[in-house]
Amino acid sequence: MKKALILTLSMFMIVIQSLGQVNQPKYIADALKAYESGKYFEALPKLEAAYNKMTNKGKSISEKGGMAYKVADCYRRMEQFDKALQWYGSSIELRYYDVEPKVYYYHGEMLRMNGELAKAKDSYNNYKNKRGKDTSIDIDAIISTCSEFNVVHEEESKYVVKVEDKLNAKEFDMSPSLYDKKETQFYFGTQREDIANPARDPITGEKFMDIWVAEYNEKGDFISAKTIDAENSINTKDNEGTAVLDRKGKTLYFTRCPALPKQNLGCDIWSADKVGENEWDNVVKIPIDKLGDSNSVGHPCITADGMMLIFASNMPGGLGGKDLWYLTYNKKAQAWDSVPKNMGPGINTAGNELFPSTTYNDSLFFFASDGHPGVGGLDIFKAVITTSTKEPLKKWGNVQNMLKPINSASNDYAMSMRKDLKSGFFTSERSNPKNRTYTPDIYSFSTPPVSYDLTVIVSEVGSKKKIEGAKVVVNELTGATWDGLTKKNGKSDKWADRKGDKKNPRYINGNFDYEIKASKERYLPMVRPSKITTMGLEQSKSFVVEIELIPIELRTPEIRYHLDKWTFVEDNTIQSIDSIGFLVDLLKKNPEIMIELYSHTDSRDTELHNEKLSQNRAIAVYKELVKADPKNACRVTPIGMGEKEPSKYIDENGKEQLLTDEYINQFKADKSKFEALHQLNRRTTVKIIMEPGTENPKLFDVNSACDKNIDTYKYTDPLPR
Repeated sequence: MKKALILTLSMFMIVIQSLGQVNQPKYIADALKAYESGKYFEALPKLEAAYNKMTNKGKSISEKGGMAYKVADCYRRMEQFDKALQWYGSSIELRYYDVEPKVYYYHGEMLRMNGELAKAKDSYNNYKNKRGKDTSIDIDAIISTCSEFNVVHEEESKYVVKVEDKLNAKEFDMSPSLYDKKETQFYFGTQREDIANPARDPITGEKFMDIWVAEYNEKGDFISAKTIDAENSINTKDNEGTAVLDRKGKTLYFTRCPALPKQNLGCDIWSADKVGENEWDNVVKIPIDKLGDSNSVGHPCITADGMMLIFASNMPGGLGGKDLWYLTYNKKAQAWDSVPKNMGPGINTAGNELFPSTTYNDSLFFFASDGHPGVGGLDIFKAVITTSTKEPLKKWGNVQNMLKPINSASNDYAMSMRKDLKSGFFTSERSNPKNRTYTPDIYSFSTPPVSYDLTVIVSEVGSKKKIEGAKVVVNELTGATWDGLTKKNGKSDKWADRKGDKKNPRYINGNFDYEIKASKERYLPMVRPSKITTMGLEQSKSFVVEIELIPIELRTPEIRYHLDKWTFVEDNTIQSIDSIGFLVDLLKKNPEIMIELYSHTDSRDTELHNEKLSQNRAIAVYKELVKADPKNACRVTPIGMGEKEPSKYIDENGKEQLLTDEYINQFKADKSKFEALHQLNRRTTVKIIMEPGTENPKLFDVNSACDKNIDTYKYTDPLPR
């Protein structure tokens, strides 16, 4: 954000009082005189030279701090914010805040534009504590919004943005305004060659500006750019810019800033009647009571009905900085009322509001602001029309940031949107590799075609093992259905919004509901489908649906037991309670299924003892499940298997081993491994209860009452030995 909005900076000039020293050295007096003239570009080298000659002793410290403040002020007005931040910092180090507390405020503003929100809040608070009775700035409101800025920084909009390289010159190009019915032409301000006045503005050091017209073909390709009047009736030796044509295409409104030397005159809004392609007549200044010649008005915007002329101004009576104001059209007098009205706190803030514009039907209102929570510098905001049909004048509310990529860390402003409300142009000072850094350029934006795609991932519940060859069926609730098989990674084909077989289309449409199911042999069929919807979506989206199938013989997470007990093992490697929680969740998510708990023991002790022990282990799990949901008493059956079914084990060589006594006993010398292998046999497994002779589960009626309770199964104690 190093270069100025030439028109803005020419418009808004404030004369700040001098240091007030009586017997100043000539170099100081000359620097202050140049500064007070408002010609900041010309004053800057004199101010910096004076600063370097001044000492840091006694009263001179404050004087030098004041000079640093003025150098910073020049850089700020020229929108070289990095340098302004450095000089405000120097002024603070020289304790100039004891003379002018606003040094803290402007320091905070520069920090905020740089994205350093925490430091900005500190500077704002320092200003609040130092300002005394000065309440001209609503600093509490600014501080309170700092946290909101963080939120805006993280969000993005749906728009695609590109720089208009073929249009933009090395110099300033800004403030595009669409005007023709085909929306292939727009007015814009430019500093390029062949403008009416090749001199440089003493305020900013930049070239003066003229109003040109850019032309595009219907495909959106740039064709040409040229001045809007060959006779220089609009483009003069003054600064002209920010032009807008009324909806009838008859009257042009634009800003003109006089370039008269040694005169502190503000900018004005002018109008001109269009009488030909590039011909204008009746070029006159709009009479506006701006409360003093040094105040400025500019950046005109005309509503579709021609009843409101909205503009920016630094005139007194606003909420702070530059505000948006408006004039109303008097039909009887066939002229604009000269007394402007403020657009109020719904739009204006303690910061700056500039560059107003509306859509073709006035449904949306756009403006630039550094007072509302933004991404950095000036951001573009939109407001939605709130006017009732009975109200003669337009009103807008619900201000929203246009977000990235429309807005950037630099200044962004002057949006012009097409009738379709999906595309248009705006100005940005973001870095552009083909131009010098932070030069205002014209950018286009568009809403990309909305598209959707779907990928389905099928895995095994509990283990998350990916399932190959699962059949995935996608059903559009219009009746269209398609299917496919998962690959080794458990993923289906990506079904995208591309047109396939018309009889069996395999693509995701907008504003439809979809159901997805997956199935495979030896897995329970899905009772309830997964669902996605594109209803109401305005942005593209990639859907990823993860489906977990339940194997008929479910491999549960670890549920293990202490030797000769039915208490659960809980240590660094085994979390039995978490595994039981998995079963609780499984039953909750699948209220129709019924399960059998098979608990096992190792081979030590008698078969009868182990059968009773395993039954108690199954009952222990059963009771935990019933505690979680009393209906589980009718859905869960505990079964003790004793030592009949040894577990399987993958050895160090990757070979599967059955944990029989014969296998385990070979590790008697390694007591740790010996006990660990026996531990693997002390476990609980789960099976889905199936209808005899079928691959179908025996389902539980979720609406029925349960006649069992937690005490249906009781422990056998003491155990026979």
